[in-house]
Amino acid sequence: MKLGIVGTGMITRLVGPNLASWGIEVVAVAGTPRSMEQVNELADEYGAAGRYDDYHDLVADPEVDTVYVAVPNFLHYAVAEAAILAGKDVVCEKPLASNEREAAKLAGLAREREVFLWEAVVTTRQPNFKLVRDELLPRIGTVKVATVNYSQYSSRYDAFRAGEVLPAFDPAKAGGAIMDLGLYTLTFTIGLFGEPAAARYRANIERGIDTSGVIELDYDGFTAINICAKDCGAPSYAIIQGTDGYIRMDSQPNQCGSATLHLNDGSEETFDRSLPVMWEGEFREFCRQQDEGDLAECYRQLDLSLLVSRVQNTVRREAGVVFPADEA
Repeated sequence: MKLGIVGTGMITRLVGPNLASWGIEVVAVAGTPRSMEQVNELADEYGAAGRYDDYHDLVADPEVDTVYVAVPNFLHYAVAEAAILAGKDVVCEKPLASNEREAAKLAGLAREREVFLWEAVVTTRQPNFKLVRDELLPRIGTVKVATVNYSQYSSRYDAFRAGEVLPAFDPAKAGGAIMDLGLYTLTFTIGLFGEPAAARYRANIERGIDTSGVIELDYDGFTAINICAKDCGAPSYAIIQGTDGYIRMDSQPNQCGSATLHLNDGSEETFDRSLPVMWEGEFREFCRQQDEGDLAECYRQLDLSLLVSRVQNTVRREAGVVFPADEA
């Protein structure tokens, strides 16, 4: 994989140093005219020759076969669309787009052009998620209650309270709790149990954006509760309760740390198949699919992203949080 990175934010600095060890070569970095100092710093770090102040130039670079979209949420659609139209494979940071309509258009375009489009949401590609889904869930009987909590006080919330609106809390830039932490809880839950029969979002809204909230997902015989909060903190966890026992994960739902199985007979067993770096599983899977031309698996995973986007954005709008992209 010869990767071109669009964006110079925190995620690129977290993921970037590990890419070479996963068999990925960074060949280009793009930002804006104002961020060229950061572009050059990242390019120097990765040994990338391509350095651009406009993403259109990066997607036109013949050395780039895959574009990593790591810009603010509201720009995901435009950058990903340009890359797909240029015939590039795309790794797009979550969320795939500002709403389900945009996400569906990107997916349709990727299928039409027969290119890979991956949403970089790590949850379902974590070994411990697969362990819970495939091995532990069948052991707890009939599921009766599921709770997933991802609460993390945002350093940007202080600025928001003081009157400064940064992208994380800006409805004009597709910010808010459900578009960030809530996406991980929804991907975890829907990845395990599929499409809910009904969904609701009880959001705490300040100045037109959800700073926290509770998502209720109705399934046959049980309700799953998802908590996402950027205005207050608490330990993150997932608990799935069944008639024969329960599963507990004391970690954020994107990390999917160790899982403990408690059965009604009093037995308890802890499992941990975590990889050394949180993003390793997803990028290795992207490379495998690309190397093998496995578009079928890519599009199967993309269908889950589209389902999560549909639930996420429907309940967001119903809760009263509306983005400019919703009205386009």
